[in-house]
Amino acid sequence: MSSTETISPSEWWRPHVHADRRPFLLARNRIQAALRAFFSGDDFIEVDTAALQVSPGNETHLHAFATELIGSDGMSQTFYLHTSPEFACKKLLAAGERRIFTFAHVYRNREQSPTHQPEFTMLEWYRAGETYDALMRDCGEMLGLAAEVGGMKMLTHRGMDCDPFTEPERLTLAEAFDRYAKMDLLSTISRKGELDRQKLAAQAIKAGIRLADDDTWSDIFSRVLVEKIEPELGRGRATILCEYPISEAALARKSPRSPKVAERFELYACGVELANAFGELTDVKEQRRRFEADMDEKEKIYGERYPLDEDFLSALAVMPQASGAALGFDRLVMLAAGASRIEQVIWAPARWGG
Repeated sequence: MSSTETISPSEWWRPHVHADRRPFLLARNRIQAALRAFFSGDDFIEVDTAALQVSPGNETHLHAFATELIGSDGMSQTFYLHTSPEFACKKLLAAGERRIFTFAHVYRNREQSPTHQPEFTMLEWYRAGETYDALMRDCGEMLGLAAEVGGMKMLTHRGMDCDPFTEPERLTLAEAFDRYAKMDLLSTISRKGELDRQKLAAQAIKAGIRLADDDTWSDIFSRVLVEKIEPELGRGRATILCEYPISEAALARKSPRSPKVAERFELYACGVELANAFGELTDVKEQRRRFEADMDEKEKIYGERYPLDEDFLSALAVMPQASGAALGFDRLVMLAAGASRIEQVIWAPARWGG
């Protein structure tokens, strides 16, 4: 057992701990350089977005860090550290950029685990005028490139193996629920997007999922996904889990294939979620409705809500059709360099605890 497994993450600065981590950190630098070259070779421009924003994002279960901006007049205003550079990147698409990427430090509260840090690096990239199928191809190529540069022929994590050089499997949520939980997901969603909570609950109980009386449709969906499906994804080769239910669309547009699902996918390797991607929604009215519904739910569960970024919603009205993806860069490095915990691949991980 290495010293990085027996010592607090707050003591990463000890020389013997750093010596254990240094090969992973050097691999991180090589992988980042290779990905920069990957994007530059495809006519992408690297951008740098501000972390301080009027809104950190409006997803129900994402938690932000708040701070106070004090003006020269002594008046204060609440600002937030962004949970993603997404709003700023989409404003740049509205401004006229076509292909952009960024390595952004992002901040999420209530997130500490072997695969989570409260401050981490998000790699986001956007393709104006292109579908999210192009992002699926990007993900497959980037996974292989990272493994090659990291010196890994096979990705391994918690007893699971994944060949990063084999094209990822494309699996819809409906197919995944059927394969791993014997559930008919789409039968619980009407063509108008209405959700049948009782029908989903009955199927989940039959699949062995324990539920609470106040679990919503989305709660049940998430329980099945976490308990039955995610542990099986990215086994043998990477998985692109696509066509999320329209209720879980976030900032993705409705799929032209079915009104029940959205153009959203996530990339998994060795059971680890690496990326989240959208065919981007540009309907301002619908995006506002989703944000307000998510903030209502957040207030109900956590007793707080975040403001909407009105500039973002205004920019969305002139943003071109586009696709975009957010990839947890530290997690990618962790797998591609053979590390077991995320703090092993972060040069100076955040300290918490006593």
